[in-house]
Amino acid sequence: MKSAVIILLWLFFSSFFSFDVVARSESRLNVLFISIDDLRTNLGCYGDGIAVTPRIDHLAKTGLTFERAYCQQAVCNPSRQSFMSGRRPDSIRVWNMVDHFRQTAPDVVTLPEHFKKHGYFARSFGKIYHGQTGMNDPQSWSVPEQFDHSDKIEDYGQKPEEGSRKKNQAKQTAALIANNADADYADGKIAIAAIDALREFNRNDTPFFLAVGFRKPHLPFAAPKKYWELYDPAKIPAPTPVMPPKDVPAIALHEWNELRGYVDMPKEGPVSSEKARELRHGYYAATSFMDAQVGKVLDELERLGLHENTIVVLFSDHGFHLGEHGLWAKASNFELDARVPLVIRVPNQKAAGRKTKALVELVDLFPTLTELCGLPRPPKLDGVSLVPLLANPRGKVKEFALSQFPRPWQLNQQPQKMGYAMRTDRWRYVEWIDFQTRAILDRELYDLQTDLNEHVNLADHPQQAMRVAELSRQLNISLDHTSGPLLKKSNSPTPGEAPQ
Repeated sequence: MKSAVIILLWLFFSSFFSFDVVARSESRLNVLFISIDDLRTNLGCYGDGIAVTPRIDHLAKTGLTFERAYCQQAVCNPSRQSFMSGRRPDSIRVWNMVDHFRQTAPDVVTLPEHFKKHGYFARSFGKIYHGQTGMNDPQSWSVPEQFDHSDKIEDYGQKPEEGSRKKNQAKQTAALIANNADADYADGKIAIAAIDALREFNRNDTPFFLAVGFRKPHLPFAAPKKYWELYDPAKIPAPTPVMPPKDVPAIALHEWNELRGYVDMPKEGPVSSEKARELRHGYYAATSFMDAQVGKVLDELERLGLHENTIVVLFSDHGFHLGEHGLWAKASNFELDARVPLVIRVPNQKAAGRKTKALVELVDLFPTLTELCGLPRPPKLDGVSLVPLLANPRGKVKEFALSQFPRPWQLNQQPQKMGYAMRTDRWRYVEWIDFQTRAILDRELYDLQTDLNEHVNLADHPQQAMRVAELSRQLNISLDHTSGPLLKKSNSPTPGEAPQ
């Protein structure tokens, strides 16, 4: 009887950890690493009843969906260099659109580079690093990156003109309906190239790390007409809230210059309600277009049988505002900018189709994939492995997630001020500091349990004084230790109940 109980217990626990058996098997797991640009959680699998995203929704049904995943800085270059290095922006000293970790943190071994060093063939199509000239990283890959850069004109599905760099880079309208084929856009070409790469991988036995970076729904919101026609404009909801949070400090807001650069956008003041509806329609259309390209790649992975031995990770580099709080684009510490979609699918995964509310960060992808593939963990990583959540989605791996954003936001300058955002189970606390002296300039506090859309900043409310002090203490402890997990240690001082 006793031995029977032991056998039953062994079967019970081994079923939870079956993906570990796959990782340790003789057949090494491949990685399909899908990065999306500017995608917030407007997806069917995240409860958006408007979004037409069947392919990502299907992936979610076969993987684990992370409902509370966060980027480390809500703009392309710092976010991408952060998750590709497994380190926070402060660790690699990259906060703008021009600095590169190879100069600021030359000891970094990137995620694909680490896999390459351990026998994987690492390949990249599309926007994985920032995607501008000089911002790629040849050292990360086994062969040169492809489609890592495209001219602005290609975002409209149009062909670049030779010798017309100014015209090719010029912003036109912020949204565009066109009778184009999918392959007229960069993402359509990227999907075709990724499919060809999968077929090539299928012909040899070398394990692969394939990174596929789709550009949409990044501005401009240009997509073939058929994707616009998936939506009834009258049913697309207006942004809410349309006003900034009550008592929010001015430093938390910005002028959304990224959108204002398009020819049909106002140079100052708000977007009209009609134009806002068009932009939101365009965002959904571009998202559905991107979803279709993702589906093509996943279909080929399955057709070739490679899905049986390939981890699939799909996520966004940061979120996006579509008129909420009077903001457009990214470049803030609000929940809509910091929160990202994240789905992980592992062969033989027992948590398939489930969701987790655990707080996680994009810096966690590096240690997660190394553990799943049985590779050693490199030193100095700032994230933690999410493997325990694949076994137990109700668990947690850290007490809070951190994001940050500098002010004033300049594309090519070092920060003068920095806002550090701590997202706990219930609260979003933001501390704005002088970046040189660390003197506190302003604070924000939002109760995301009762005020998910961040209507009211509670930081100066007297009844929140103790909570603010405790959150500030925890934040500063984490900033003093830029490497290492954020999970509360057993030998750390026990925090009060307030920050939970």
